[in-house]
Amino acid sequence: MQAAQTLSFADVRRRFGFKSIEIGRWVKPDERDRAAIAFNNALTDLMLTLQGPETLISLRETLGLQFGIGGRPGVSAHYIPNTRQLALAKNAGAGSLAHEWFHAFDHYIAPKAFHDASRHHFGSCLFGKHGEPNEHRLNQLLFDCYYSILAVGDDHGPNPLVEASLKADRQHGTRYYAMPEELCARAFEAFVEDSGPVNRFLVRGTLGSAEAKAGLYPQGQQRRAINDAFGRYFAGLGGALKKLA
Repeated sequence: MQAAQTLSFADVRRRFGFKSIEIGRWVKPDERDRAAIAFNNALTDLMLTLQGPETLISLRETLGLQFGIGGRPGVSAHYIPNTRQLALAKNAGAGSLAHEWFHAFDHYIAPKAFHDASRHHFGSCLFGKHGEPNEHRLNQLLFDCYYSILAVGDDHGPNPLVEASLKADRQHGTRYYAMPEELCARAFEAFVEDSGPVNRFLVRGTLGSAEAKAGLYPQGQQRRAINDAFGRYFAGLGGALKKLA
């Protein structure tokens, strides 16, 4: 009989190089231990999908994790730019890891991709606002990703993903779904779900959920183009980071 997998958050931190991992005071030991295994397996699958080393996942040891700390009503996970921490709720965060990781990456990459980035900027937002690019082969591959998600359609109107996101914002009376950073994080979720092993702690719902049926995730040819762009970019980035390791 195979022994049960044992792993701690300390193991996860050492393996990937996270700057910190914080656990909420109301997380019970058995919940903590199960979560450590879930995080490790999901982050391993993400690493394999992105074809990079462990340091890509921790954004070269600049990213911290929180599990079961604080939280807001109706929010299962979030990224905290000021402290560069990715936070998942104890009971409702499963499936949100890929989305929030991309927010962290999008924030981390902004000053490397754009000369005019501040510490608060996301790369996707600067691309949408025509920020001053830092010319580099890898950055051009990243801009191809942003373009495939955010660019106007062939009829010079919003593309299907943007159109559906604007409609959802109007219906909810909010500005959220059509924000560049949210469009790109959802597109990244779709890429991960299409490309990697099935891991419902990492990502779920980009195909059959109500949001997917409303067009809030890429579909059809646009989805294939986005997946191809992300695949080229992360293959290049992962290869470059492996040479530095």
